[in-house]
Amino acid sequence: MEFIQNNLEIIYFVIFCVFIGIEVIANVPAILHTPLMSGANAISGVIMVGAIIMMIQIPPTNYVLLGLGGIAVFLGALNISGGFFVTGRMLKMFNTKK
Repeated sequence: MEFIQNNLEIIYFVIFCVFIGIEVIANVPAILHTPLMSGANAISGVIMVGAIIMMIQIPPTNYVLLGLGGIAVFLGALNISGGFFVTGRMLKMFNTKK
């Protein structure tokens, strides 16, 4: 409970960003999904690098933080690879058929 009270402004900011993100993504036209996916891949790459840098600074005995960092790196890599896969499939739709 003390953690929530000490970080209440940050929690409100994260919740606000989630709602803004949902609103922005919901109003993107279908033609812009491929460039948006590329931007999301870049952001996931930055998140993954940040998670790796944070994991380097965690003491080796703090298994909870190391586990959370590992999950963040895994999800970032999964998001990047999935994004490139979907982007590649979408771009193949615009190729001329032989």
